[in-house]
Amino acid sequence: MYWDDKPYYSLNYYLRNKFGEKVFKIAIDGGFTCPNRDGTLGYGGCIYCSESGSGDFTSDSSLSIKKQLEEGKKRISKKFKGNKFIAYFQAYTNTYDSIENLEKKYMAAIDEDYIVGISIATRPDCIDENIALLLNKINKIKPVWVELGLQTIHDKTAKFIRRGYQLDCFENCLTLLNKYNLDVIVHLILGLPYETHQDIISSIMYINTKKIHGVKLQLLHVLKNTDLASVYYNNEFRVLDRNEYISLIIDCVEILRKDIVIHRITGDGPRNLLIAPKWSTDKKSILNQLLLEFDIRNTYQGKNYH
Repeated sequence: MYWDDKPYYSLNYYLRNKFGEKVFKIAIDGGFTCPNRDGTLGYGGCIYCSESGSGDFTSDSSLSIKKQLEEGKKRISKKFKGNKFIAYFQAYTNTYDSIENLEKKYMAAIDEDYIVGISIATRPDCIDENIALLLNKINKIKPVWVELGLQTIHDKTAKFIRRGYQLDCFENCLTLLNKYNLDVIVHLILGLPYETHQDIISSIMYINTKKIHGVKLQLLHVLKNTDLASVYYNNEFRVLDRNEYISLIIDCVEILRKDIVIHRITGDGPRNLLIAPKWSTDKKSILNQLLLEFDIRNTYQGKNYH
């Protein structure tokens, strides 16, 4: 079947079926840091990570969780009509703190009536049994998603991007989260330096074998003031062009297990920081071309997304 007029299991379709209406995400900054920044594992974060720890669209971390949610709700209401929202702990590593502080911030988020769940972006090496127990506790009140930044299954690439953990760490974390029936969303970056088409497909095939709820397929962005920018300026790798990316996305969707929700199928970096690829800023046009290319494959090549 087609989901929500899209040839893949979209997040929008999933949320409408679960909550009965369109649901929006509010990105917030919980004031956390990252072991890859504070010296525990390293400094500067992953090679592609912006100074804001991928929280470029969040509110000011000096504001309370309640205030950030209120501001986010107001921003969204200027463009869309919505009554239900997910609190998205996006910036840095959102399980990297004491249990007491984590519980305080998570509870502050779910305390708002219009918040129907929370999504927590983190690293697999920053979740232990106590944190899993806390997430399980919150999950009994309102749904919890745990977003794990895997990015790639390939050790060589993981070392290059300074991910800071081995694949078995991800697997152990996933086993722990599965133990408490917590929904897991896996982040994969498409277009990482030196990865081949088959490398990326191998990462998709790997997550197909795991008990996960969803996946985020993120185009690699080269952002200002990152170590990746220096590598790019030295002409050490090239970014995907638009047609390459769209073709790759369709290849990934064809292979992806059909019960896995696609939480993101592209991404738009902040315009003031984006170095490349510049074409990625035209998100609406990209999505339209993507749907058209799906139809072309379906019609002329016998592909089936139903």
